[in-house]
Amino acid sequence: MSSKARIIFHLDMNSFYASVEQAHDPSLKGKAIAVAGDPKQRRGILVTCSYEARAKGVYTTMSVWEAKRKCPELILLPPNFERYRAASKAMFDILRSYTPLVEPVSIDEGYMDVSDIEMGQDAIAFAESIQQRIVRELDLPSSIGIAPNKFLAKTASNMKKPMGITVLRKREVAEKLWPLPVIEMHGVGESTSKKFSEFGIHTIGDLANATPNILKEKLGKIGIRLSERANGIDNRAVDPEAVFDTKSVGNSTTLPYDVTDVEEIEKVLKLLSKKVASRLDSKNLAGRSITIHIRDANWKNKTRSKTVTNRLYKEKEIYELASTLFHTTWKDEPIRLLGVTVNNVYDKGESVEQLSIFNFEQHAKEEPILKLVEQLQTKFGKDTIKRGIKVKKKASLESKTSFSKDFLDDH
Repeated sequence: MSSKARIIFHLDMNSFYASVEQAHDPSLKGKAIAVAGDPKQRRGILVTCSYEARAKGVYTTMSVWEAKRKCPELILLPPNFERYRAASKAMFDILRSYTPLVEPVSIDEGYMDVSDIEMGQDAIAFAESIQQRIVRELDLPSSIGIAPNKFLAKTASNMKKPMGITVLRKREVAEKLWPLPVIEMHGVGESTSKKFSEFGIHTIGDLANATPNILKEKLGKIGIRLSERANGIDNRAVDPEAVFDTKSVGNSTTLPYDVTDVEEIEKVLKLLSKKVASRLDSKNLAGRSITIHIRDANWKNKTRSKTVTNRLYKEKEIYELASTLFHTTWKDEPIRLLGVTVNNVYDKGESVEQLSIFNFEQHAKEEPILKLVEQLQTKFGKDTIKRGIKVKKKASLESKTSFSKDFLDDH
């Protein structure tokens, strides 16, 4: 690659949770292990598994009982999220020792823009030195994709695992990506893939060469964006600040057994609302809408959402809205999973609350304070005094999974 071209690395830790456990306890190396929830509580789904387990037909999201049937010697470990967070932080600290242009995407993957680094070697050798350093210092394997943009780098890192380094150039897109099924493309899920198939798009090549007007008509802006990706076009910068761009805060739980009792369901909704409110509070956030997620005993999913006028962050309000949405949606079928999410979140310090007959009195009491602040700002300058200060609160302990972005507090 030319030194003047953009050089983007995407680093993806291999079988991260399982690898962290093997690094923590070397006696587990070379053995089939898996990190899973508690099968007695019906959370017996594999979060991840080692490559030795994968060789026996075990895979992530497989149920514990099925994994044990395929691989009787499989060693099951409970998740230790604090250990994974510590390993994640150490990994990102290594990446940042080379460049500040590091964008964490999840607990075990991120982008680096190394375009302006004086490598003293080619990009592949430089990537190899980073990869080997992570092994040397953390005893953890990774794969690195090298490309001129984020999409291609992400795609490349997935091509060779474990401990792979892959270069994917834009001129190679037609040869290497276009023949693949469209669902194998990063950013395309089952739902989008089905929509594509309805109008004759089955491969990445079909998407790359589709008529833009049809894509826009069927899928809107996302259709155009995915078509650009299929052509190897992605102008997004590696943004270290993107890590703080939280869009939603939610919690869900798989129930120990199928539930139809209303009182039990209400208890679960209250607990979920409490956890969501706690996490919003820890990040000083509020939201503009709420969504509930219901999965029944037959694994059918339902979601319902509601947008609110004023900022949403209090436990009581979250619970009341969630309960109302649930009862307008539920048809008495047995419930397997419940989830509550507050969406479109923003910093509470930047919000303006709508006046209503219910909060007018409170605002009226604050009016003299607001006038005083305005007078002081006029006399001494806008930045001399501001209403409220941002206090960095302690990270919430209500949710410690990689599927929330709470681990990003470490950054």
